[in-house]
Amino acid sequence: QDGIYVINLEKTWEKLQMAARIIVAVENPQDVVVLSARPYGQRAVFKFAQYIGAKSLAGRHTPGTFTNQIQKQFEEPRLLILTDPRTDHQPIKESAYMNIPTIAFCDTDSALTHVDVAIPANNKGKHSIGVLYYLLARMVLQMRGTVST
Repeated sequence: QDGIYVINLEKTWEKLQMAARIIVAVENPQDVVVLSARPYGQRAVFKFAQYIGAKSLAGRHTPGTFTNQIQKQFEEPRLLILTDPRTDHQPIKESAYMNIPTIAFCDTDSALTHVDVAIPANNKGKHSIGVLYYLLARMVLQMRGTVST
């Protein structure tokens, strides 16, 4: 009624673990693309990609990045990770065309069309986005065995 929604953190934790397992299953970390058009998510995306060895595409997404081979910035990822399905709707559409699995941090108002793993979380504040990417990076590194528990 008053526009306040509660997110179950247990489900968020379970989905973060599932996403980390999926990321670890990709043999080459460079085949994972982390994307954020949202200004608050850009620094988190850079740091996350740096620590797990993925590619980061922060800022405006150029249409055709995943579909147009002629383009200079053409990428062919095995996995796509997004900060917000609402602002990153173009990469989701392209990943659906190219059969690229998609992991996204989804708020209560996010559209889940073509999102394969939706992690329920607050993706509006810069601190919450940072914490989510930190937790995901830490889980990935723990599963790879590079960081102790």
